[in-house]
Amino acid sequence: MRLEKQYLVEEVNQHLDKSDYVYLADYQRITVEEISELRASLAEHSAEFHVVKNSIFGVAAAAKNLPDLSEHLTGQTAIIVGGDNPSGVAKVIGEFFKKKDKIDVKVGILNEKALTKEEIAVLAKLPGLEALRAQLLGLMTQPATGFVRILNAVPQSILFALQAKAEKDGE
Repeated sequence: MRLEKQYLVEEVNQHLDKSDYVYLADYQRITVEEISELRASLAEHSAEFHVVKNSIFGVAAAAKNLPDLSEHLTGQTAIIVGGDNPSGVAKVIGEFFKKKDKIDVKVGILNEKALTKEEIAVLAKLPGLEALRAQLLGLMTQPATGFVRILNAVPQSILFALQAKAEKDGE
């Protein structure tokens, strides 16, 4: 492999090392200003948008033993990588692509598993990482709260019975 191509493959490998996911997008009709806008939105999630050559991405993905996406490596291709919130990034690119109606998500990889365009859309509908953590914390505290209520119910019912008896005797 020529030195220039080897350098490009190493550069794509460095991008792929930044996260456990990668989304491939077709950006054929997007302007430079729109790419800058998308990059700014992705930066909020520590994600990056990079234009890559299809053949270079194919070589880099094969070297990392990622699923074969060669059927999707046509036309203009960009990769979106980085950050630790794949659903948040999917949400950003889904909203951006829907708004611009010029570019489209082709396919993705999450934890070395290929994702279709539809699966990425489902991933984008998931709540954010902080919301999921809050839901998990709520689920974890529910049993303890219920247990405390049960323990509290016995003395409380005795107290109510004594109070009813005192009110009856007081009449």
